[in-house]
Amino acid sequence: MTRDVKSVAVLGGGTMGLGIAAASADAGADVLLLDVTLEAAEASLDRMINIRPPAFENPESAKRIKLGSFNDDLERIADYDWICEAIIEDLATKRELFAKLEPLRRDGSVVSTNTSGIPLKDIAADMPERLQKDIVVTHFFNPVKIMRLMELIPGEKTTPDVTEALARFCGEKLGKGVVYAKDTVNFIGNRIGCFFMLSGLHKAKAALEAGMPMEKVDALLSKPVGLPPTGLYGLIDLIGLDIMDLVGKNLKVNLPQGDVGLAYTSFPPVEQAMLERGQLGRKAKGGFYRLNIAEDGAKTKEIFDLTSESWRPQETVELSPIHQAPETVFFADDAEGQLVWDIMGGTLLYAADLIPEIADDVVNIDRAMRWGFGWAKGPFELLDQLGTDKVIAKLDAEGKELPVMLKVLKDAGATSFYSEDGSKYMSRDGKWETVPSE
Repeated sequence: MTRDVKSVAVLGGGTMGLGIAAASADAGADVLLLDVTLEAAEASLDRMINIRPPAFENPESAKRIKLGSFNDDLERIADYDWICEAIIEDLATKRELFAKLEPLRRDGSVVSTNTSGIPLKDIAADMPERLQKDIVVTHFFNPVKIMRLMELIPGEKTTPDVTEALARFCGEKLGKGVVYAKDTVNFIGNRIGCFFMLSGLHKAKAALEAGMPMEKVDALLSKPVGLPPTGLYGLIDLIGLDIMDLVGKNLKVNLPQGDVGLAYTSFPPVEQAMLERGQLGRKAKGGFYRLNIAEDGAKTKEIFDLTSESWRPQETVELSPIHQAPETVFFADDAEGQLVWDIMGGTLLYAADLIPEIADDVVNIDRAMRWGFGWAKGPFELLDQLGTDKVIAKLDAEGKELPVMLKVLKDAGATSFYSEDGSKYMSRDGKWETVPSE
């Protein structure tokens, strides 16, 4: 069966549902937006039109969206090709909705759940065979209008034509960068990105206690390693300590036994105290950083010093040349080099050990981190830039075991994950394969 998505029913008028509905309408699809009540759906459409910037690229797209409620209009999903569930991140609530909608949808329709961390196998467990064949996870990143990444995750029984139909629509019509992930906790982007953040909070403690200012930690973990200027603490401020706490709890329950990430699923004591008093980040007007505005309008930025546990003015940090480029900072024989190797290097090695657990190849992982987290290079692209032979030699000198994909590379007698012209990549079988087009 060849399936084609021309119409979309979005269930849930929250931030993600609004973004998916607006993007689909802008792409020319007929859209049905259902919420708890018709009034809630009307309020959602009003927000889509009036927020700044608007959710729509074309204001006329709003006319393609019809509204309704779960109680009165759920049967209308029979008229739509793709039913996209985007309600709250609660397993029981999602399962209850799928049990209601499954008898109402037509044969040939495709179904997805938009979740950032709940495994599809748990959502679809014991559901009718038809649903298990027709359902995937479509994990859009927020805000949908801006973020390119969309992770597509089939279940064990999902038929290939379902995945193909959604990849085609989301890639060609919505303009998303589609990556293919496995049905594992936090999929690709958040599995690696949250490891960077949670492990970073723990691994930076030694450097801070030795006198390295937090500003330098963020400076090192930004442009010098190809990450956005938020660095470590600034990124967590953007996301929120409360969200990171929920992520950690989810990882603690769902990470496989023996995963190194299990050591970092809770906060260090100072960060835990910040969480408990509501010092969450930008949403709370203060986390690791805060902006103070005086009566005369003068602005000063402060940082919450984790060592003294008090606020102080943010300082300007200048990095030496050796600390400004990946090829040198990762191997620098000083505190700065050790910090980068421990935190960013540890994240690269973690990613190199997750094939085929979270994805089948290096390309999907690299694209997920570039498109979803703003990395200049994905983990394997960055390892190539550093020189995989140098990384392997450093690990050997430290007496550490090589991650899976570095073993594959070494056994294959290769020194990079990508060919020089970028057209080929090293597969998990140690063979060169063609890089799929973006």
